[in-house]
Formats: sequence, C-alpha cells, structure tokens
Amino acid sequence: MLASRRVVFTLKHFRLKAVCRNVTTSWSPVEAAFNARQHRKLDLLGRNVGLFRVPELTSPAGFEKAQEKALEETQQLVQRACTISPGPQTVQTFDQLSDSLCRVADLADFVKVAHPDPAFREAAEKTCIEIGTAVEKLNTNVDLCKSLKDLLDNKDVMDSLDPETRRVAELFMFDFEISGIHLDKDKRKRAVDLNVKLLDLNNEFLVGSHLPNRIDKKALPDHIRHCFALDGNYIKIGGLHADAPDDLVREAAYKIFLYPNPEQLSCLEELLSCRRELAQLVGYRSFAHRALQGTMAKTPETVMEFLELLSEKLTDRAVKDFGMMRDMKMKLNPENAELMPWDHPYYSGVLRAERYNIEPSLYSPFFSLGACMEGLNMLFSQLLGVSFQAEQPERGEVWCEDVRKLAVVHESEGLLGYIYCDFFHRLDKPHQDCHFTIRGGRLKEDGEYQLPVVVLMLSLPHPTKNCPTLLTPGMMENLFHEMGHAMHSMLGRTRYQHVTGTRCPTDFAEVPSILMEYFASDYRVVNQFARHYKTGQPLPKSMVSRLCESKKVCAAADTQLQVFYAVLDQIYHGQPHQSKSTTEILQETQALFYGLSYVPNTAWQLRFSHLIGYGAKYYSYLMSQAVASMVWKQSFMKDPFDRVMGERYRSEMLAHGGGKEPMLMVKGMLQQTPSTAEFVDALVSDLDPYFESFLMDSE
Repeated sequence: MLASRRVVFTLKHFRLKAVCRNVTTSWSPVEAAFNARQHRKLDLLGRNVGLFRVPELTSPAGFEKAQEKALEETQQLVQRACTISPGPQTVQTFDQLSDSLCRVADLADFVKVAHPDPAFREAAEKTCIEIGTAVEKLNTNVDLCKSLKDLLDNKDVMDSLDPETRRVAELFMFDFEISGIHLDKDKRKRAVDLNVKLLDLNNEFLVGSHLPNRIDKKALPDHIRHCFALDGNYIKIGGLHADAPDDLVREAAYKIFLYPNPEQLSCLEELLSCRRELAQLVGYRSFAHRALQGTMAKTPETVMEFLELLSEKLTDRAVKDFGMMRDMKMKLNPENAELMPWDHPYYSGVLRAERYNIEPSLYSPFFSLGACMEGLNMLFSQLLGVSFQAEQPERGEVWCEDVRKLAVVHESEGLLGYIYCDFFHRLDKPHQDCHFTIRGGRLKEDGEYQLPVVVLMLSLPHPTKNCPTLLTPGMMENLFHEMGHAMHSMLGRTRYQHVTGTRCPTDFAEVPSILMEYFASDYRVVNQFARHYKTGQPLPKSMVSRLCESKKVCAAADTQLQVFYAVLDQIYHGQPHQSKSTTEILQETQALFYGLSYVPNTAWQLRFSHLIGYGAKYYSYLMSQAVASMVWKQSFMKDPFDRVMGERYRSEMLAHGGGKEPMLMVKGMLQQTPSTAEFVDALVSDLDPYFESFLMDSE
C-alpha cells in the first residue's frame, strides 16, 4: 500500500554476528542485518543527530522548530516567486517551496502514526495540521498564482522549457485551479475553509474506522466468548476475525464490528458532502471528476466503463467460485449452509489449502526475512544494477532500535538514497504494510542531487535467539510489493521533488509494487533465495507451483469483491444521491456488483478507510494490476532477470515519477496504448492457469 501523503506544495556495512543455534550462518551482510537480533552499543556520549538526521528532531519540541523554519523559508520563497521574471527559475522556486514544506510535513505524517513515543506523535500531528493549513492558504494566494500564470501565458518561454519543467509548471497550476484560485475572495475563503475542515474530517474518519465496537458479553453464547477480548462486562471486537474456523465467531464479529456507529456515519456523510461542495465550487461536476484529472483513467466515466466490463467478464467465474465455497460450507456445516459475506475469506482459504496443501508453516522456514531481503538484493542487482548496503544508524536517527537502515547503491551512479526498514511488530504500531516518503529526490540549486529517503513499514514477528523472523508466503509477497514502491522512489531521478518517485497519479503509482508480486511468484526468482533457515535446503519447485496455482482458487470472487469496493467508491464520490443514505447505496451496489447479500444492520462503508487516501481512486489497484500484468507478460515472463528489459523498465516507467503523463509511460514500455478492453482482458487472463514461466525449471 502507498502511504506517502502528498502534502507537497500542491499547492499540496556492517556485519552482525549470527546467534541462532542450529541455523545456517553463511549469511550475507544484508541477510545478517535482518536475520540476527540487533545488539547496538549504548552510546550515551555520542551526538544525537535527530530523527532521520534532521538536527531539530532530537525531541518532540523540535517539530515546532522545524515547522517554524519551513514556514520562514516559505515566506522568502513566495517573495522570490512573486518578483522574478517568468522562466525556468519560476518552476525551480515553486519546487523549492514544495520541498521546504514537504520535508517537514511528510516526515511528520509518518511520525504521527508510527513513533512509539506519544509525545512525538502528538507533536507531529500538530505540525501536520499547521503545515496543511499553510498549504491550503498558499493554494489560494492570488499573487503567487499570477507569477505562475505569467510563465504559462508566455509562449516563447514555455516553448524553451524541457518537457518535465513544462509538466511541473502545469501541475502546479492545476493545484491552484482545483483549490479555487479563479474564484472571488469569498469563494476562495470558502474553499480554504472546506479544505481545512476536510483535514479534520479525514482524520476523524480514519480513527473511527479502526475503533472497536463493544457488546455485553451476555449477548454472545458462552462457547465463543473466549475468542474475543474482554473489557469488564463487555466484549470488545476490533476486526472481522475472517480466519476463525467457527462460523458463529465470524458471524458475530461481522455483525458487531460493522454495526453502524451514528457518529462515524455522520462523519462520512459530512466528509462526502464537503468533498462534493469543494469540487463543485471549483468547477467540477463531482469530486470524482476533480480527483481523476491527470490519472491514467482521466474520468469517472472511463473508470465505470472499466469496472462494469470487468464485472461482466468475471460474473460466470465468480458464480462458480461462490458455488464452490457454498459446497464447502455445506460439507463442513450442513445445518447452516447459506453462504454469507463473512464466509468468503474463510472458505476460499479452506479451498486453497485443501486443493494445494499450502499450509503457511510449511513454507515459512524457507522464507527467513534475511533470505527474502537478500533475494530482493540479488534481483535488483541483476535487473537494475542496484544493491543494498546495511548501515548502522547514529544515535537519535531512528525511532526504535529494531529499525534497519539500508543504503541503496547503483553500480555506476553510486548512492541513490536510503530505505529505513521498520519491519517488526510493537505496541501501538499500525498493522498496515506501508511505504512512506520522508524526503523526495530533486536536483538542488548547487547541482547536487537531494537523495530520497523512505520508510517501509511492516508488522512482522521478532527474531529470537533460536531462529530468524520467518515469513508466510503472504508476508513475503507483501515485502516484495512494498519494496516495489521503495525502488520507484529510489530510481525516480526527477529534477523536481514535486513529481519524484511515487508522487504520480495513484493508478500508476501501484504499478511498480504490483509488478513485484509477479517476481515474487516466479520460481526462477524464488529459487535464488528461498532456503530452509536450518538446513539450507532450497524450496522445492513443486511447492512454489502449488502456491502459484492456489492463488487462482476463488480469484474471480476475490476480484469481484474489489470491483464492488471500487464501484462503491465511485458512486459515493459521483453525482449526489440526496434521497439515499450511504448504507442504502452500499446495499444497492452490493446487489449489483458482488454476489453475496447485504447483511441488515451493518455498515461496512464505515470501516472503508481507503475512502480517505484513495477517495474516487480505489479502482487504482485493479487498473495498476492490469498494467503490471501486461508489463510482466511482455517484458519479464520469458526472463525475469533480463537486464535490457530492466533498464528499459527504469527509463520508461520508474525514472519519471510523475514528471510524465502516466499513459505515455505505459505506452513507452508496452509500445502501445492499451484500450479499456485490453486492460480488462489482462486482468481476466491472470485468473487462468499460471503462465508456463512459473512452472519452468530454474536452469
């Protein structure tokens, strides 16, 4: 999942000693960094360099200092932008302004959710609000906008600019326009007020989407109470318990966790209303029309065409999948055989396990965290000429001693940037796998390149003295996915940080990460690193084949569920449905685009946290998967280590970040512009038996 928030001025080698007994210890430096427990020397005398080596951030109070410094720099840059003559320096100044705000806001955005110290989290949250408010005011600064408009209106100067500079100038103007710069004073103020209000509503909805629900423990049968957390005389349910083998446990969790919360319902209604008003205020028919401008899809109409065609092609397969799940439920629970929404994840998993014997514990010994990281290291080295080097963080640089720091180095270009790997579980840490941009890359005024810095956040078990962290196949695939985002950030060597790395349209940003999942499923790649952590025995090819084939079981139903979510997102952000509640819309959409009935007195949409970061763009996962499928089949299926294709992939897709139209990048890689039907066909073909490449010998 891409979690780097675009609060840009849019007008937004050390080797650790192996300590595991009876464990193979011929580890590379990268393997050792992740397989062994960290034993850092206690350095009380060394200088505290601050979080991410930001000098101000040696304490929570440093956020206010960093914020003040950024805002002072912002004032100077605004003054410069408003007084210089139109030219490339105008775009450079705007990008400096974006970078000044972003280096503080993006860092704070990460710290507020991930730092173990509440004081740091609180200070970071305040900084996010202050910077966010400043950004919204800049977005409606008429003098600042005029300096950019003077550039865009000067045809001779614009013609002299390189394509990336022209695009960045246009993107900055687009950010002004969607914020209502063209409106009169009162309406501009209303736009700012709505944006500021949305910051609060977004945060309120996100928090509410994860809060548990409580019910009197007497309301549940005695024999299932122990499956849930007790809170005095109440049972607290904070999730769907989708993997619970007891049907009643899943049913209870579903009905209680999704029971409508009036405050959360009101928050969602107000959030959607504010988004709709803001979009219409600045001249768009709906929030979806505003959100999709500049994406691969471009319009809500294209998105709905894609989703409806995909749903049509999935229908027969999905019906068959639901039939298999229903038969399995009949077999295991003949007294209550009706298939319900809480059954889908569980029985699809049962079918996969029964057909292919893919018990995760059989695979985990072959997927030590260190081995997986070394596998990524070897893949990137062969494909892109890039390798990882483990570095020892300095005092105060990281927020937890479990965080590992990797330098990303190119064989000829040298250091590309840094990845901080926050991989291990801890209390109060979000349970989402995420990529955060901390600092974007850009060409600085002195000619040096500002190196990108990112964080990858997972929630893995800690290594012990007896064995390293062992990953399930799903965890391994998630690691590859998030590393795809990280490499996009490292290799997106753009001149401007406003479009660096993953700062690109959402439906393109997921392509590199989803493409990595194809590599993670190829035996030729897996065979390079999957070794039993004790014996060194390679993972048998037959186990990889079974794992790949198992992913096809009920895949149509799983994809249909994602279509339902994406359509719901489009409808919520489309034309207003004044006479219908969000729950009524959910019920109607589920009947048309899922296949399992709506459960009365539930409101799944109140747990749909992606409505915040992916509002009107949840379809992006499906469209990105279609592009990734095409790239894989055309460029890497024959040889996943093809260096020529790797370099082409970098130059056509990764290098530009958001500095080039996304469909032009797709065309450059595929040598064609795919139609909506071709996107759909690529997705549907992925549901067929796995490609021959997955079953090939490793030679």
